[in-house]
Amino acid sequence: MHQMDGTADTPELKQLYADFEAESLAPLWTQRDDLMPMAPSPKAVPYVWRWKALYDIARRSGDLVPVGRGGERRAMGLANPGLPGTAYATPTLWCAIQYLGGHETAPEHRHSQNAFRFVVEGEGVWTVVNGDPVAMRRGDLLLTPGWNYHGHHNDTDQPMAWIDGLDVPFSHYADVGFFEFGSERVTDEASPDVSRSERLWAHPGLRPLSGLQDQTSSPLAAYRWEHTDRALTEQLRLEDEGHPATVEQGHAAIRYTNPTTGGDVMPTLRCEFHRLRAGAETPARHEVGSSVWQVFEGEGTVVLGDTEHDVETGDLFAVPSWVPWSLHADTQFDLFRFSDGPIIDRLQFTRTYVPGQRNEDLA
Repeated sequence: MHQMDGTADTPELKQLYADFEAESLAPLWTQRDDLMPMAPSPKAVPYVWRWKALYDIARRSGDLVPVGRGGERRAMGLANPGLPGTAYATPTLWCAIQYLGGHETAPEHRHSQNAFRFVVEGEGVWTVVNGDPVAMRRGDLLLTPGWNYHGHHNDTDQPMAWIDGLDVPFSHYADVGFFEFGSERVTDEASPDVSRSERLWAHPGLRPLSGLQDQTSSPLAAYRWEHTDRALTEQLRLEDEGHPATVEQGHAAIRYTNPTTGGDVMPTLRCEFHRLRAGAETPARHEVGSSVWQVFEGEGTVVLGDTEHDVETGDLFAVPSWVPWSLHADTQFDLFRFSDGPIIDRLQFTRTYVPGQRNEDLA
């Protein structure tokens, strides 16, 4: 009897497999392990990018490559070694360091892909989203939901770098992408301290009656560091006082949310911020879906699979689906994280496994 491995030991079987190929067919029995693995088996690999090296390359790119129409952005994508031929950090997430020199302007455009910016250091750049200038400063999360016109202008003589996160790989795979050029510069070159979106939406627990309709993406363009820092600080203080506030001992964390729904800031991207006390560590956990992290401040280690990496301010690392990860803080350890969580949740693929703990979704 012929085994179901695609081998052919008779003329009839050889002809059958030749006919499969001729008719653009592929029998399931020769590829089941690839199509339906026993557990996720990602092609993407865990990987760490060093901020010092990234910034040096970005700076040299700023000296040699002008920003402007055509290429649009001086952005350098983090290319996962397990996904050759792409500039993808994971199969669903794109992450890049973007660099804007003194008094440079990146022209406006818009695209279907959802995007954000996170600032690990510096200030002086305004991102203009649908005509609303939004200041970019250290620790801020700035949103550009899909199909919003946006450009950036640097009001200072000093360069600035930040990270961009987008759902480019997912959008590319699903063939949902559109792109349009906008203004050659930006539609409003003002540099206010507070954007119009913040003036309307950045009041905790308060929703304007003019905005009672739920929105797919958050209408708030900027999530400021002072609010993130205060929330994390108070979680740890409450823990000290014996009240439940942290996700685990010594580990404070927040999720940035859409004020109109309470859900994720954008339909395809989840953004979080984590703070570990010095000496704290997290248990190893496996999660369906992938994520990218950036160390905002402090030093510690991340274990990705079986490999431990020392990381410090600015370093980025990718965690592919189901690859176990854990953190250990040498100092207070602050980390920004983004993931494809909204996609995974809505499609009901969510699954987490922490060895040694009761895991309800695996029961």
